[in-house]
Amino acid sequence: MARFSSIVSLLLLWAFDTFGQLAGYRVWFGVTTRKPQQVVLRQWHQNTQTRYLVLNPQTLETSVVALLPDAVQELPWKDVWQRISQTSYGRALHSEQQRDTNLQDAGIERTDTTERGFSLTMDLCPSTKPLTRSVFEQLIRAFEPAEKPIPVTITITGLWMEKHLQDLDYLKNLVSRGELAITWVNHSYHHRYSPRLPLPVNFLLEANTNLNDEVLLNEQAMLLHGLTPSIFFRFPGLVSDKAVFDRILAFGLLPIGSDAWLAKNQLPKQGSLVLIHANGNEPTGITDFINLIRMKSASIENKTWLLYDLPTSVAKEGR
Repeated sequence: MARFSSIVSLLLLWAFDTFGQLAGYRVWFGVTTRKPQQVVLRQWHQNTQTRYLVLNPQTLETSVVALLPDAVQELPWKDVWQRISQTSYGRALHSEQQRDTNLQDAGIERTDTTERGFSLTMDLCPSTKPLTRSVFEQLIRAFEPAEKPIPVTITITGLWMEKHLQDLDYLKNLVSRGELAITWVNHSYHHRYSPRLPLPVNFLLEANTNLNDEVLLNEQAMLLHGLTPSIFFRFPGLVSDKAVFDRILAFGLLPIGSDAWLAKNQLPKQGSLVLIHANGNEPTGITDFINLIRMKSASIENKTWLLYDLPTSVAKEGR
């Protein structure tokens, strides 16, 4: 199994380098040398340029930029962490270190409890079923014009992107039309899962899982499909242990969980990270969410019940 996984990874990397003109993708830590100073997380080569994934440590917004060598300074991760310790990013990393022990739902589950609403997160795990487009249509119908674009967090897997190009184009079109503002979150490339295994040895905890591939191949797939990876990561099944959690932190990423998985009858509170699946595999959660927004229609209309942008909410909590 390990040898097969390595062969698949090599083929994927070859395809990215050959057809996507994306080569040498790697974890690369540092800072930009010009103000406002950004944190550098990744480096790769594309279309004769050296490109970087950078993070604004105050707003937690990521962007892809092409920079010349004198515009960046490579640093060890511990030095980067020291430089940004008093920023929203630094404080969020520190808080995450206190959340690494739970088997399920480790990571950020809730943000600012004074918010009049929550952050909506939708998982796109591998699935043979089409995207549940109706939930996006209902969302737009319910929240416009009170919120436009509507902030949504979508956690996405490489295998879902591979099989659902038209659905991905549909989502990107909603963004280009100004209907949605999507925060794209890494949810691993393969989203390994075995119904026969107990949680402590399942999902990313399954034997022979290559965590580098799960994180970095998925980031590359996102970039090649025109998506900018955010600073966040969601564990498949919301399952992790301390070792895997801390390795995700070492990639510079902030794990997110959820305290309101609607299909499990967990009701949202102020500042909750609400979880539903829009990959066709969880109709109960979709129905519950649609019923919820119908029930809250008056509050949505008078802007006392809103959806919040995840990076902004986490950054606000870290100030």
